[in-house]
Amino acid sequence: MKIFRYEDVKALEVDGAPGVTIRWVINEKTGAPNFAMRVFEVRPGAATPYHRHWYEQEMFILEGTGLAVGADGEEPLEPGKVLFVLPYDWHQIKNTGSTTMRFICVIPLRPPQEEKGGETRC
Repeated sequence: MKIFRYEDVKALEVDGAPGVTIRWVINEKTGAPNFAMRVFEVRPGAATPYHRHWYEQEMFILEGTGLAVGADGEEPLEPGKVLFVLPYDWHQIKNTGSTTMRFICVIPLRPPQEEKGGETRC
């Protein structure tokens, strides 16, 4: 078991997103073979890029207020809200509040694999 404070992990700037940082608190470096846990911090007025990717992700809002932006519009975010983003769904997190927005985001470390007829497919 490993226990540490998330602040002990270096915050990295997110490319193309001024005012957004990410801390990879759990990943392969900490010994996790399947999933990564990241902590994002979004300053007031900042936003993550509007993007999509092959993996699903689960998010939990810890602090701050903002909007989840997707192909179907916007939804308000506040502490305690949970988001589930399917693979290839367009999404963005915007901080519309006056304080830093902080959320946890969990993703798989590699694509899922299916075994069919002795083949492994990604």
